[in-house]
Amino acid sequence: MADVRLENVTKSFGAVTAVAGMSLAVADREFVVLLGPTGAGKTTTLRLIAGLERPDEGDIRIDGRSVLAETPAQRDVAMVFQQYSLYPHMSVRQNLAFPLRSPVLRTPEDEIRRKVQEVAEVLHIAHKLDNKATALSGGEMQRVSIGRALVRDPAIHLMDEPLSSLDAKLRADLRVELKRIHADLGATFLYVTHDHTEAMTMATRIGVLDEGRLVQVGTPREVYEDPVSVEVAARLGQPRINILPADLFAGGPGRARFMGLRPEHIAQGSGRPSAVVRVERLGDQTRLHLRLDGHEIVTLAEVHTALAPGDTLLVEPRKPLFFDADGARLSSGGTP
Repeated sequence: MADVRLENVTKSFGAVTAVAGMSLAVADREFVVLLGPTGAGKTTTLRLIAGLERPDEGDIRIDGRSVLAETPAQRDVAMVFQQYSLYPHMSVRQNLAFPLRSPVLRTPEDEIRRKVQEVAEVLHIAHKLDNKATALSGGEMQRVSIGRALVRDPAIHLMDEPLSSLDAKLRADLRVELKRIHADLGATFLYVTHDHTEAMTMATRIGVLDEGRLVQVGTPREVYEDPVSVEVAARLGQPRINILPADLFAGGPGRARFMGLRPEHIAQGSGRPSAVVRVERLGDQTRLHLRLDGHEIVTLAEVHTALAPGDTLLVEPRKPLFFDADGARLSSGGTP
């Protein structure tokens, strides 16, 4: 495994800047997740590291060396795509072995057999090794696709939303599996997604992308609790953070235009009266949809709450976040 560094990397396609002055360090054995919407520059970042695109400016370093002059094969990276990259006419065993038979690697056959068996056991697909790829379920296909990257022991694993085409249960199962695999192999992962749950549950650090710019990097807890902007605050959390006028409740800094309130940071039973509009019962939690001075607010209630639409509930903020007119975070003293 190895560390990876991007140093002021910029990449444009015509008039569109896909990656703008990005600097990012991924430490050896780290699991970094890049989070952002479609068009934020996530896939382009992976392609730049893999050597499938060349930056207009900046440098990319793997294990301390610049790789700008190296081919994708020389960079020793493995990439997992959103869609399964399998050969349908081959068995699972043959699909897993295929990268090791590359003329660049020249892996001995006994080593190929050992690595294929080892990775198949890690991915819990050892009993499927002799099945054709077309006989697998969607989740098994994606496991094989991930396994094709794992067998190579690359410097870094690049993962481009590999779970997004799976159903909700399989995504949840494979999130747990990927964290286990990362821990078992001691591998270096750079994973991109638009799904905040994947970022929060898998990452050692999250990098938030916005229109090609890396706007914040930190642990999941740091980014969730201390976002640098409204945009970052809205990327993490379900239900989403409530963005309200700063003066809806008293006590905001002078330059504040907006207040951010996480649903769990709204105290009930004191404060200003709000109207209960809807009660959303989800089994493990109950969400209250409130209206206060024409503003919609979502908060959490006791699972078996007796509140109903039309009731009045007193609410007040706890741990509010304040932002200026441009959406930049303000300290309690009113400065960014």
